[in-house]
Amino acid sequence: MITFRDMLDGYRRFRVTEWANQRARWEDFKDGQHPGVLVIACSDSRVDPTIIFDTHPGEIFVVRNVGALVPPFETTPGLHGVSSAVEFAIQILGIQEILVMGHGLCGGCHAALTQDLRHARPGEGGFIAGWISMLDEARAKVVAEHGDDRGRVAGRAMEHAAVQVSLDNLRTFPWIREKEERNVLSLKGAYFAVAEGVLYLLDERTGQFEPYDG
Repeated sequence: MITFRDMLDGYRRFRVTEWANQRARWEDFKDGQHPGVLVIACSDSRVDPTIIFDTHPGEIFVVRNVGALVPPFETTPGLHGVSSAVEFAIQILGIQEILVMGHGLCGGCHAALTQDLRHARPGEGGFIAGWISMLDEARAKVVAEHGDDRGRVAGRAMEHAAVQVSLDNLRTFPWIREKEERNVLSLKGAYFAVAEGVLYLLDERTGQFEPYDG
């Protein structure tokens, strides 16, 4: 298990390799950032989009949270972390592509499927339960078709369904819907199978995820 001391050792290596080798790139960042794609991914430590897509700093704008979820558009008072990041990426940075990337063996989707945390209190899983409750409607469809036996068939179906939920919720944001309708913004879904190391792309017309073969 890595420690903070290990991370500091990594920082030293970064300074003499990555930063030194691409110093001009880093100096360009003082004038701002111009990422090309907004990636919404899970907080899971196994699915870092910058590694999976082999990108450099400044190339993608990443928002990570439990389950790679986007809540629907709402204007009620509150702390709208994901919504503010989406707003910044699209409205301020002018990003024209959004990718929602789910993944295999997702703990958030597993909890949504099993409902193990439904009655948990904050500090014991209650915050997680509240967050993943936005998958309740999708869960009902998954359970109706696959059951809730905690097996990988139902588990993967839940993980796939979560990607579509986030895409649907993104389209409740007025400026996203308007830009997509004008074909100046595109939304895409993907799924990274952790055990296989394979990326699957969503075809929204069929609802199927197909492996990307390059």
